[in-house]
Amino acid sequence: MDLLGTTTIFLLVCISCLLLFTTWRSTSQKQQQPPGPTTLPIVGNILQLNPWNLPESLKKLSKKYGSVFTICLGPQKVVVLYGYDVVKEALIDQGDNFSGRGNLPLTDRLFQGTGIVTSNGETWKQLRRFALTTLRDFGMGRKSIEERIQEEAHFLVERIRNTHERPFNPAQFLVHAVSNIICSIVFGDRFDYEDKKFLTLIDLLDKNDELQKSIQIQLYNFFPTIMEYLPGPHQKLIQSTEKVNEFTLEIIAEHQQTLDPACPRDFIDAFLNKMEQEKGNGHSEFTTETLSRTTLDLFLAGTGTTSITLRHGLLILQKYPEIAERMQKEIDCVIGRDRSPCMADRSQMPYTDAVVHEIQRFIDFLPLNVPRSVIKDTKFRDYFIPKDTMIFPMLSSVLHDSKEFPNPEKFDPGHFLNANGTFRKSDYFMPFSAGKRICAGEGLARMEIFIFLTAILQNFTLKPTVHHKDIDISPIVSTLANIPRPYEVSFLPR
Repeated sequence: MDLLGTTTIFLLVCISCLLLFTTWRSTSQKQQQPPGPTTLPIVGNILQLNPWNLPESLKKLSKKYGSVFTICLGPQKVVVLYGYDVVKEALIDQGDNFSGRGNLPLTDRLFQGTGIVTSNGETWKQLRRFALTTLRDFGMGRKSIEERIQEEAHFLVERIRNTHERPFNPAQFLVHAVSNIICSIVFGDRFDYEDKKFLTLIDLLDKNDELQKSIQIQLYNFFPTIMEYLPGPHQKLIQSTEKVNEFTLEIIAEHQQTLDPACPRDFIDAFLNKMEQEKGNGHSEFTTETLSRTTLDLFLAGTGTTSITLRHGLLILQKYPEIAERMQKEIDCVIGRDRSPCMADRSQMPYTDAVVHEIQRFIDFLPLNVPRSVIKDTKFRDYFIPKDTMIFPMLSSVLHDSKEFPNPEKFDPGHFLNANGTFRKSDYFMPFSAGKRICAGEGLARMEIFIFLTAILQNFTLKPTVHHKDIDISPIVSTLANIPRPYEVSFLPR
């Protein structure tokens, strides 16, 4: 055999070995991936999942497949983490690996992978760092954030007082008040409650909440390619979100015309200054598009989460008037009736603090968490998770853990109280997620919930329109969030 023939045989053997090794490695890794129900072509696991109540479906699957398992939303593979230990291990202990944003098809369609919430890589790192710094060191305005919340709480109380004890749905009042806080930070000023532009914006947000309850919204995340071409509420949600984005673009344009670089008025001004600083950088993450989407992120997250938590909280307190009465006694003792609540009061009000925490735990606002993804091939426990795999770190499995919170389906402030009545902290309290992607507005939301709720109870007693025992505090479940049921209530001055 000549040299050429020997060389050819050698190369063929090497290539064969390489192919065998690659095939073995691929098969080995596939075998090591988390278990899960059998998937069908195209539809994935839709037959084993309830699109109307995905969290409950995943809870049932966890009992069969364990705390780490795989499902397929249509063709999209998702690894589910169920339970405090695995969620903590992923989001905190291996936080870097699990720091990617796994976009559900609908959120990807709405936000296009820009802004803080849905971006990844260097874009996300820079935008988040900038947003955190700007929100934390917000000394550029005329009032501190806490003073803004106190001021808005005063407007809210007076507006409620003008209802003259008539029963009404407080949802719109709460959305207006909470929205004005983020507006004052991002846009530079609050809106009058009768401002037409503001009312149009709030109306869009209300419609978005309603649209998210539809089955078409749930199905979009299973079959985005098909649903993109079908009419329905999902198309209205896309159009509505674009209108909100147009609103922010108009305000950005107004800011550009009136900007004084030496005196930034708000988040948008600070961002515009950053854009100017990086004007010569062709790879800058600070562009008009990222400003628009980041502003939209802050506005939607800063409005929806807190206002819905307050709505649900007021419903729960109608169900349990004895809890509201005990909170009012503590408020009268620590704050009195004449001055505004402030965050310094919270440390002296363990029962009220426990109720606020229990409201957030009980309502389980984002049961699936906002999806994550792994940014590289990751070994997690005994499993292999390929790069870019979407992750569902189930917050509901943490907030409703029966070992940490006895009778987790029952509303009980005692979950956050020690035997001597002092406040009890819990590592399981993760309503804002945890790790690298924890909510950037957590501190703001905590302030708002405490001050608004305390101010309302300081001034009013809640009177439900039905007997308190007949009040249903179970949420309306959707893929993304748990929403409180509509209700009316009278506010009786104290």
